[in-house]
Amino acid sequence: MSLEVLRAGVLTTVQDLGRYRMQHVGVPVSGAMDPYSLRVANRLVGNEEGAAALEITLAGPQLEFHADALVAMCGGDLSPTIRGKTVPMRRPVRISRGNRLDFGECVQGCRAYLAIAGGIDVPQVLGSRSTYVRAALGGLKGRALKSGDRLVTGHTERPRFARLNDCTTFARDGFAAPHWSIQVNPERFLRRPQEIRFVAGSHWESLSAVARDMFTGETFQLGSASDRMGFRLEGSRLEGSERGTVASAAVAFGTIQLPPDGSPIVLMADRQTIGGYPRIGEVASVDLCLLAQLKPGDKLQFRRISLPEAQRLLQTQEKALAKIGETILMRIYQ
Repeated sequence: MSLEVLRAGVLTTVQDLGRYRMQHVGVPVSGAMDPYSLRVANRLVGNEEGAAALEITLAGPQLEFHADALVAMCGGDLSPTIRGKTVPMRRPVRISRGNRLDFGECVQGCRAYLAIAGGIDVPQVLGSRSTYVRAALGGLKGRALKSGDRLVTGHTERPRFARLNDCTTFARDGFAAPHWSIQVNPERFLRRPQEIRFVAGSHWESLSAVARDMFTGETFQLGSASDRMGFRLEGSRLEGSERGTVASAAVAFGTIQLPPDGSPIVLMADRQTIGGYPRIGEVASVDLCLLAQLKPGDKLQFRRISLPEAQRLLQTQEKALAKIGETILMRIYQ
């Protein structure tokens, strides 16, 4: 199955769960900024969790399908429509050949994930199909999508989706979807300012007591210079005795660094492999999806938790995801 990009959007890239086991040679992990949404979208269309999909940022593309397709969209709400009708999210959707999926206004969040049955078929580079634009690595020719591009999906066995065979709706609207959807913790997603939980980092104690209280007690704003490499936070400037003087060491998705100007940076999917700024915290893995859905100007607050609590929260999330997978199988695979 193939689809054509009629309009590319602000930043639409092919992403999977990342390029692991390459950081020791200086290759960033990349992958989805919101891996949870990518995993759920893939489950909804019967793919492996890490299959390549489209990550769509802020203003999305217009895509024309040249064959019938089964898709799912999770993450941010970027107003997807077909023939002027809203296409529902967080559920499997059958799109008939010749129809155009059009993304419009960003209603909620920042990044949407479009999974297609079979996954996006681009070459694997160093074990991943993820796009790392800075090095022109992976994805479609190592870059964001542009108008005129064509994407091909991988082979998939034709699934039996009896509850999606509403031929009347399929013919009239160009798509068909069930009435149910997957719920993904909407009450936390909607909270403003967004609360982000973190674990104290290697240099947390180098901050003064006043600076630690400021970091956990004040509201920050996501800066306009934020991107897939790092989120720059605007607000109170923090003082630390080791600020800007530590030896370089490995960093991770969610590492909170403190550069010399005192304004924290949270490292994201396209982060460098090592960093020389003090590491004052690590965002809890379960909250990376919330962080990734913030856009410049959005506000956030930090709450410190213990490492055992962060691990427990991650285990709970993984159990919930497994249950989602079981629910999907019961509802649509017959």
